[in-house]
Amino acid sequence: MDALGQQRISCESIPASAGIGLRGAHHSEFLVRTPAVSWIEVHSENFFCAGGAAHTVLTQARANYPLSLHGVGLSLGTTDALDLGHLRKLRELVGRYEPGLISEHLSWGSIAGKHLNDLLPLPYTREALVHVAARIDATQSLLGRRILIENISSYFQFAEAEMSEHEFFAELVQRSGCGVLLDVNNLFVNECNHGDSALEFIRRIPRGCVGEIHLAGHSVQTYDGHDIVVDTHDAPVCSAVWDLYETAIRRFGRVPTLIEWDSRLPALDVLIGEADKAEHVMEMVDALAA
Repeated sequence: MDALGQQRISCESIPASAGIGLRGAHHSEFLVRTPAVSWIEVHSENFFCAGGAAHTVLTQARANYPLSLHGVGLSLGTTDALDLGHLRKLRELVGRYEPGLISEHLSWGSIAGKHLNDLLPLPYTREALVHVAARIDATQSLLGRRILIENISSYFQFAEAEMSEHEFFAELVQRSGCGVLLDVNNLFVNECNHGDSALEFIRRIPRGCVGEIHLAGHSVQTYDGHDIVVDTHDAPVCSAVWDLYETAIRRFGRVPTLIEWDSRLPALDVLIGEADKAEHVMEMVDALAA
């Protein structure tokens, strides 16, 4: 046992099919309808309280659906010490709901104990790689579970970078034993903003490391006369991202795939329709491979 009471936790696996992010606006309808989606994902931090309505909803939903916990606040890339309070709450949440997957972002969002409302990129340097790999390893040890690390969208790059994003991820997996949550929309956003090749990332990261895929929409915003593609999660998945997703499924095989939609939420049936599209892509690739 460690400071967080480390032990291995049994869990129900996430099926290699399409699920949706469960958000507050859909809670009531979701519980009444119990729609035909394969699994659900929620943001871990929304359930760090001990009780209340949120837990009532999640308890009922968990009785019918496999669950993935997706974190946004651990700030793995910061130079602050690991937030043991945050990890303790996450550990308790994992024990309570036994999720099939746990994920976080390759980012930082806090410094000197102050938190920013953003997921900020790391420089792809050897020093940053060693630093974040050690923190992921410690996080996995404290949770008693392997976690997935998501590639993020970014709006600037570091001149000090010593490797590409896919090289950084490949070494991170090897060093820490983590998996990858492949956000295909983020790859597309970064290709538009920086010229990074989304296809190269998909082709170069190890086949067996991708444990989940995220699909989402984005928007184009103009700053100082320049168009910037922003990962806003407020629109349907665009055709270019669907094409990249098909490429990813051809490379990695069927992978649990989540439709993310966090702003300007549509009707629940729209989310389910997007999940059905992802399922269709997986079935099509399976048929062609048969």
